[in-house]
Amino acid sequence: MPSGHVYVRHLAPESGPGPRRLPDPAPDATERPAGAAWAPAGMLRPEWAAEADFDIFHLHFGFDACSPEQLAELVDVLRARRKPLVYTVHDLRNPHHADDSTHTAQLDVLVPAADALLTLTPGAAAEIRRRWGREAEVVPHPHVVGFDRMLRAANERTQRADGPFRVGLHVESLRASMDPMRILPTLVDTVRAMPGAVLQVNGHRDVLDYDGARPDTELADYLRAAARAGLLELAVHDVLPEDALWSYLTSLDVSVLPDRFGTHSSWLEACRDLGTTVVAPTCGYHEHQGPVLTYGHDESAFDADSLARALWTAYLDRPSLGTTVPRRRAQRAEVADAHNALYASLLG
Repeated sequence: MPSGHVYVRHLAPESGPGPRRLPDPAPDATERPAGAAWAPAGMLRPEWAAEADFDIFHLHFGFDACSPEQLAELVDVLRARRKPLVYTVHDLRNPHHADDSTHTAQLDVLVPAADALLTLTPGAAAEIRRRWGREAEVVPHPHVVGFDRMLRAANERTQRADGPFRVGLHVESLRASMDPMRILPTLVDTVRAMPGAVLQVNGHRDVLDYDGARPDTELADYLRAAARAGLLELAVHDVLPEDALWSYLTSLDVSVLPDRFGTHSSWLEACRDLGTTVVAPTCGYHEHQGPVLTYGHDESAFDADSLARALWTAYLDRPSLGTTVPRRRAQRAEVADAHNALYASLLG
């Protein structure tokens, strides 16, 4: 769970039989404020796990709002029913939490209790081994973008080959891991020195509108002043629908990730699907996911020179770091086979 997430959907074979994943139950209305778009996953309620008809409980994410005690209660229910717990460790450091103590306490419940552990990269597996003495099977992140849309993106990229070299920074709703103000001066100065290059910054209204739900005035002031000076193009909007998001990423030559902590990135995978070069920070295990350009950035330091070098490499060399439909199709089959084999072994 959650079964509706694109990552979980793409663990299934593209065609043919596979495991039956139960639909996500409705969240508890008492845990969801009126009008909220998010609520804790219903499958995490111990009372649901105590009554539902399933063979294996496979957890990915969605437990942010659960206390370690609630997760321990869920583990107890699964053990009492002799239901195997599989946990795919996506985040060793939660990108939404400035203070990592709660997430660490949650992992201290889930990782030792799981009957089987998966993760996405060798680096994450090594950290799990170091922190908990557990072995996690490494199964790579499957494609994010649909195969038909990947093919369309390849055609769109060919048709705009003579356009400006476009570097994108997407601040979204500015989750805790992001520090765009730290890197923006280097981005602006570097892209300005590239003939025919454009820096495009996109962000959501809740952060970049002064009357938004949680405005960042310093960031909004900087971006608007830079846009007025012609140093960048600024686009402020609500969360983009999926196809608009894929069109936006396809329009970029480079997407720069501004994170100072984190573990893995589905944004990175979507960029690879769409042929967009990723410039990723050295925090976490982004470079283990697939070919990217990296720059030094974590909670303790930012290496401006390495960011400039990565951008110039992308500009001068135009590396082809994306993937293809045949590769993703073969990978999806391998990912599905790995999960099916694990489930079969747990059910004996």
